[in-house]
Amino acid sequence: MIRARWLFAAALVLWTGAFARDRVDEWIDATVLPSLVPQTSVQVLDRDGALLRAYTVADGRWRLPLSTVETDPGFVAMLLAYEDRRFRDHPGVDARAMLRALAQAVWNGQVVSGGSTLTMQTARLLEESGTGALSGKLRQMRVALALERRLTKDQILDLYLQLAPYGGNVEGLRAASLAYFGKEPRRLTPAESALLVALPQSPEARRPDRHPAAAARDRVLARAVGAGVLTADAGAVARSEPVPTQRRPVPALAPHLADRARAEQPGALTHRLTIDRGLQVALEKLAADSVAAMGERMQIAIVVADHANGEILASVGSAAFTADQRQGFVDMTRALRSPGSTLKPLVYGLAFDEGLAHPETLIEDRPTRFGTYAPQNFDRQYRGTIRVREALQMSLNIPVVALTEALGPARLLAALDRARVGYAIPLDDPGLAISLGGLGVSLQDMVQLYAAIARGGTALPLRWRMEGNAPPGARVLSDIAAWQVGDILAGLPPPPGAPENRLAYKTGTSYGHRDAWAIGFDGRHVVGVWMGRADGTPVPGAFGADVAAPVLFQAFARVTPKLEPQPPAPPATLLVANAQLPAPLQRFRPRGAAFAVEDAPKLTFPPEGAVLEPLAAGLKVRVEGGIAPFSWLVDGLPAVTGLGQREAMLPLTTRGFVTLSVIDAAGRSARSTIRIR
Repeated sequence: MIRARWLFAAALVLWTGAFARDRVDEWIDATVLPSLVPQTSVQVLDRDGALLRAYTVADGRWRLPLSTVETDPGFVAMLLAYEDRRFRDHPGVDARAMLRALAQAVWNGQVVSGGSTLTMQTARLLEESGTGALSGKLRQMRVALALERRLTKDQILDLYLQLAPYGGNVEGLRAASLAYFGKEPRRLTPAESALLVALPQSPEARRPDRHPAAAARDRVLARAVGAGVLTADAGAVARSEPVPTQRRPVPALAPHLADRARAEQPGALTHRLTIDRGLQVALEKLAADSVAAMGERMQIAIVVADHANGEILASVGSAAFTADQRQGFVDMTRALRSPGSTLKPLVYGLAFDEGLAHPETLIEDRPTRFGTYAPQNFDRQYRGTIRVREALQMSLNIPVVALTEALGPARLLAALDRARVGYAIPLDDPGLAISLGGLGVSLQDMVQLYAAIARGGTALPLRWRMEGNAPPGARVLSDIAAWQVGDILAGLPPPPGAPENRLAYKTGTSYGHRDAWAIGFDGRHVVGVWMGRADGTPVPGAFGADVAAPVLFQAFARVTPKLEPQPPAPPATLLVANAQLPAPLQRFRPRGAAFAVEDAPKLTFPPEGAVLEPLAAGLKVRVEGGIAPFSWLVDGLPAVTGLGQREAMLPLTTRGFVTLSVIDAAGRSARSTIRIR
């Protein structure tokens, strides 16, 4: 009854308007229109314009920007054929359609078809008015007529495409296409287009994720065939396609970086990032898979950058953007963590530049005390005299601390400043331990540091927004030192099962197994992987080489099918063996070093004069200094020989006074006399 009344009233308005055109024009021109710029979701796009993440508008609805030029032409043709065939010709109200609808209503005694145009529907959506009240229909007619005078037909279509309801909190064709088909609306199939044409007429009743919607879709297809928009064969094929039964989530890729972009520019509706969407998808899946079997608190972060231009191509801040035990909302690419041994390449590069060492220089790996600081290697073993190249590849602690002591910690920090690497030092007291990870840095900044090495020693701040090009930064290392470091790191053996591709990489493990790192580069890309717990608690047994390095190689396989080759050595690079080096470079001799190498072995337990109780397991002994292997003697008789460890269990069956002796590989000895009760 209501719809029949409004059809009659509309016909009456059109009839009287024909005799009072001037008055009607004044009436239309005086129309106060609602805002013609609807609020749309903030969107974050990748480098090619693909959607990474979107945010709901203020009332919690998904409403994404869209225009007809970004929409499949087949959808537009089907929409007009089904909803408003004379859309391009009428002034906002279709008199012929209304008179036809009125005649059908009179003849059938009920409303058979409506006379509402797409422009009238757009007017209703703009004002969020109802569909049945007579006053509301007249208002829609007036607004529709006014819209046609102020906007083009395509602009009106753009408004409809953004505002049409599709069920729940989904509004607009683009949000619906993503929700029901997981794709942008520029390449919809006829079946998909037909369903999306039908849904706005009864969005809740026809939601495909809740109710069957094939009948409504097929009616649209039938009319499209009748109007010549589709062939009969194309219509039959479209009717055979299944209707989606689930609603997909709106893309939420690179969520941490997207939130960061929005926080930095809260007024922007569109943020264009340097991220590669396909790579981001692949690495987010790799991150989730890598920690799936490592406990509910194990976390991971991955950063990929093009070191030629500084663009970040992928940024994975956590295994999943959820409030779980992994604290997935925390962006671990920016968290300050101990870098473990991943700063060692910078120390060696600075030493090369200072003329302190060369990759073939001999350096000592022995128990050494630097004042009150007595570092140890991770495995508590010592290799004696080795080449600098081997010291870096084996990630030994004593040689790098010796180089840091010769350089001075301030020089290392100055290099980090030139690379624009942010850091935090406990108690603001930089000591020699900074070269072993005794400071806090972020994964993103560590990737930036390695990018500087990969670029020949020149820093280039990483960027993640498309706009603007950052100028090259300061020089961190010379091109020769940077190449030497890269050449050494490319000689590291890959993890088991990884390809032998000469990827230049370094691993690191922080004190207490709190952080596991792996960072590597080829001739174009640099990738960093961090693994650990977001709360900083230890992860027993987690080593960078064991857990992070395999992920690094898997990440590179997703970045590029084949590594870009490293550049050749700069012309002035000294490529000779140790014997051909200048005398000062053949063996490392620190400038003004104030430490003493304890060459001779020292029996530290049991000490001289100790009185001990007999133990069935024997007597535990320990030696410091000297060179392995060690031989232990009891009262001058061999007890244990050729032992690589610094601790041993000696069988003792006698009581009374016993003389213990230890002899190292160089023939130097130490002894102590003890008493067994």
